[in-house]
Amino acid sequence: MNPAIADRIRQVMSARSLGTASEVQSLWSGYGQILRVPLVGADVASVIVKHVVPPTDQDHPRGWNGDQSHQRKLRSYQVESCWYQDWSPRCDDACRVPHCFAVERTDAGFLIILEDLDAAGLDRRWSGHDQRSIELGLTFLAHFHARFLGQTPVGLWPVGTYWHLETRPDEWQAMVDSGLKRHAASIDAKLRKCRFQTLVHGDAKVANFCYSADGHSVAAVDFQYVGGGCGMKDVAYFLGSCLDESECERQEERLLSHYFETLRRSLRPTESAEWIDQLESEWRQMYRFAWADFTRFMMGWCPGHHKLNRYSRRIADEVVAAIESV
Repeated sequence: MNPAIADRIRQVMSARSLGTASEVQSLWSGYGQILRVPLVGADVASVIVKHVVPPTDQDHPRGWNGDQSHQRKLRSYQVESCWYQDWSPRCDDACRVPHCFAVERTDAGFLIILEDLDAAGLDRRWSGHDQRSIELGLTFLAHFHARFLGQTPVGLWPVGTYWHLETRPDEWQAMVDSGLKRHAASIDAKLRKCRFQTLVHGDAKVANFCYSADGHSVAAVDFQYVGGGCGMKDVAYFLGSCLDESECERQEERLLSHYFETLRRSLRPTESAEWIDQLESEWRQMYRFAWADFTRFMMGWCPGHHKLNRYSRRIADEVVAAIESV
């Protein structure tokens, strides 16, 4: 570890010294690393350090290099810094996120020092075909969306999600001609202009959720693409990250009902039943638009990806047909 960074971590955490850091994972395209750093003589035993150091030579795993991609990534770390400084303290145990000890801009990039969720008992990750983990993830998203409903995303992405059309012109251009490509702007506009807007996590795949061993608690990490939007963008993306096409077909209604029941409970203390009914009605319609929006990105980014299955293609085709029938 860079001695200056190590010294800063020690100062922030009032530690006598640091133990040997271990890499949790490298950041996408070689933009730095996430480290677990043991502490000696501090109030906590360890912290997670996200150290962003943009590379001089970009190396995207799927070949999407270029200045636009680079600038988008830099902006994403600025957004994440703002999220942890200004927004994350508004979350509670119902939408748990790691406590942030410090966010700093360095000469080379960004330094974010976070609570170690593993040490806090949230040390389990998605292991596949775990219904309880799916429901917990949806519960988190429902409380998160309720918490930030109607908020203006100051300092965050105006429109959240890493696949937002405006930030992905190269991937749109790479699509073969189709109704989905021709109507991409209409689908995007439908989601942006819906009445009920909230903050979306923006990368709510199941791998970004941390679970407790008893199956009762969950927290989310990785807020580079948090911003404004319809909550269904998170829900559709989350379900697509943990269910195959047959499970999506079979469980769609049950899991959406779980999400909306939780959302209702979270909103009920302050909002009328009629108002919540209107929100649910609109967002249920937006669920398919959210799927079509993400499918549009995947068709340009990686047309052979396993997420482009019969379920996602069918929903995209239905959305295009509905647009063309007007």
